[in-house]
Amino acid sequence: MAAVKQLNPKAEVARAAQALDLNISAAMGLQDVLRTNLGPKGTMKMLVSGSGEIKITKDGNVLLHEMQIQHPTASLIARVATAQDDITGDGTTSNVLIIGELLKQAKVYISDGLHPVLLQKVSILPRRRL
Repeated sequence: MAAVKQLNPKAEVARAAQALDLNISAAMGLQDVLRTNLGPKGTMKMLVSGSGEIKITKDGNVLLHEMQIQHPTASLIARVATAQDDITGDGTTSNVLIIGELLKQAKVYISDGLHPVLLQKVSILPRRRL
């Protein structure tokens, strides 16, 4: 019996740097979708279901629930944002925008050579001072 079992032979293999870039790109893509919804002058989005049902909304929670998100990182961000809405009743779009911007800034630091673990350790320092 083999020590390693292949779960999905059609799965793509990505190196650490490629995987990190894909995850950040997925977060930024989700951020780009919801960016135009924020504020009183936010634009409405029209969602069409598979059965042809049309919904028009600018509520980030509705958009995230109705979107079929395939990427694991984008799905995790959507779940975090909808949990924020479930607890407080607001903040879904803002949550996605903040996470996307934090990851965008992290990408800049990582491309400059900063190790992701060091970046994570530095990011929790302000929380400890509270």
